[in-house]
Amino acid sequence: MRSTFRVFCYIDRQKVRADGTTAVWCRLSIDGKRAVLTTGLYCRPEMWDPRRGEILSPRENNQLKAFRLRVVRTYEQMLEEQGVVSAAMLKERLVGRHPVPTTLLATGEAELERLARRAERIGSTSTWRESRLMQGNLRRFLQSRGEEDLPLRDLTEAFGQAFKLYLKSSQQRSPSYVNRSLTWLNRLAYIAVDREILRCNPLEDLPYEKKVPPRHRAISREDLQRLLTHPQADPRLELIRRMFLFSCLTGLAYADMQSLYPRHIGQTAEGRSYIRKQRGKTRIEAFIPLHPIAEQILSLYNRTDDTQPVFPLGPRDGIWFDIHQLGIIVGIRENLSYHQSRHSFGTLAISAGLSIESIAKMMGHANISTTQGYAQITEQKISEDMDRLIRRRARRQGESPAKV
Repeated sequence: MRSTFRVFCYIDRQKVRADGTTAVWCRLSIDGKRAVLTTGLYCRPEMWDPRRGEILSPRENNQLKAFRLRVVRTYEQMLEEQGVVSAAMLKERLVGRHPVPTTLLATGEAELERLARRAERIGSTSTWRESRLMQGNLRRFLQSRGEEDLPLRDLTEAFGQAFKLYLKSSQQRSPSYVNRSLTWLNRLAYIAVDREILRCNPLEDLPYEKKVPPRHRAISREDLQRLLTHPQADPRLELIRRMFLFSCLTGLAYADMQSLYPRHIGQTAEGRSYIRKQRGKTRIEAFIPLHPIAEQILSLYNRTDDTQPVFPLGPRDGIWFDIHQLGIIVGIRENLSYHQSRHSFGTLAISAGLSIESIAKMMGHANISTTQGYAQITEQKISEDMDRLIRRRARRQGESPAKV
């Protein structure tokens, strides 16, 4: 269906320059969406014919007609080239700015550039890395169909279904991976809607895969003991070992370890050391009494110079291989990842009988449900809770636990 296209020129009689003239503006209207730009022409208010939208001076009016003709020709050219034109896109072309992408992969590349700039600004590349991976999935899917790119106007729910099937069958991806890929595809569709390239997101009703309950992997007490008893000769691996242990005992994420300064460490009136710090991810303050081993690790690093962080840590991206290598060296069977240390803290804390509320405060969670997801309740803890319930019931009934 052809778009409704209108060009309307007008002046603002309230904004008159010192020489008595005012600017002539052009309003572009396509499918009810509008964009305004200046024509570069000026006239006196009394020389403007509002009924015809013309300047009474023949010379300036011929220039205005030439401008209108350029607008119409540009619109027709864009419609022929791209098949879709919005008021914002037409304005961008007329004022000579960088053209708005109108294909799927081109839109994704532009979004990746924006995310790369954001990653540099905030010092975290995780979102950019994930998005780059999802963009690669789209590119390979299009290549499997013999296509280099897809015009956004051809984006349909059927395309989304085919993409999902490709990830599930040909690539054998997990439901969570498929959902992350669909999220990226939807993101590009909504960008197109925001730029008025699409009237609506055709993927809105595309169902996501059923989510598998999260399985937060925590290391066992035996693996933790292996790490404690295997200091490393390599200074870099030894630093990573200590940091992993410190996270297991405090629940601090790597980003929070990087931004830990001496001012975040204090002592209670009883001489107990603690960390009080706002988490970078949630902006929730965490309060963490320190385990003796965590205090020993702290004593090896900066505790006095508040202009420098406590630990000499580099970017998180650089430790992925090293943390995996450390796990192999100490004999941990599963692939070791740094975030397992935070999961381990939650699991060990709840196994030790700490309340969910206390763990949430230490981990800097905004709500208890998040804590329950991190802190897996072990079979041992379930058995202990049941024994406690039986004893409580026995006391209330005045009977021994054996008779209950």
